[in-house]
Amino acid sequence: MSADILALTTTLKMAFISTIILLCIGIPLAWWLANLKHKSKVVLEAFIALPLVLPPTVLGFYLLVAFAPDKLPGQLWQQATGQQLAFSFSAIVIGSIFYSLPFMVQPIQRAFEQLGDEYTQTAASLGAGPFKRFYSIVLPLTKHSIVSAACLAFAHTLGEFGVVLMIGGNIPGETRVLSIALFDHVEAFDYQQAHYLAGALIVGSVLFLSLIYWLSRKQSSLLPETRDA
Repeated sequence: MSADILALTTTLKMAFISTIILLCIGIPLAWWLANLKHKSKVVLEAFIALPLVLPPTVLGFYLLVAFAPDKLPGQLWQQATGQQLAFSFSAIVIGSIFYSLPFMVQPIQRAFEQLGDEYTQTAASLGAGPFKRFYSIVLPLTKHSIVSAACLAFAHTLGEFGVVLMIGGNIPGETRVLSIALFDHVEAFDYQQAHYLAGALIVGSVLFLSLIYWLSRKQSSLLPETRDA
């Protein structure tokens, strides 16, 4: 298997696992934020949105410090798995979860807020419990936003460079992803191969964004406020 195909495999594997974990974290977190009335909500939203404005190297640096064997997170990981966390595939998955979190949470939170509580209150008056209301009403009505958020988080994870390089290094078959492979080709003046990788990332991004915009339009036709506007 060529080095670039290996990098592509590592990238897709990292993005897929990160997106699945982000879905498990992002949906309940977005629901909690959408229904939170406390004044601390703006601070929590700011922390979640922080990767949007923070230089990736800053986030990568603090994660690298936390993943060190003499720090508590890295120490606990090493005791549980017997392996060092920094410069491993698990490290770049954890890092990608942090820097793609706003791309998963924000679209879903907006969809939950836009949905309002009219349907859930009606269902509650008919005897439906909280879980049934969420599973049978909220999720079906916001499914396009959830899929759109998952596509956005997946696409963002595919192209990340700074955080992955900082906490994962450049280990072929382990932490070397497409963006790092592209950087290596540019450093080696292999512009033809760099063009191939950059072009593949552009085409993939356009396809994902087209899907996201299509899903957003589908979601707009479902949500009550947008439909009535």
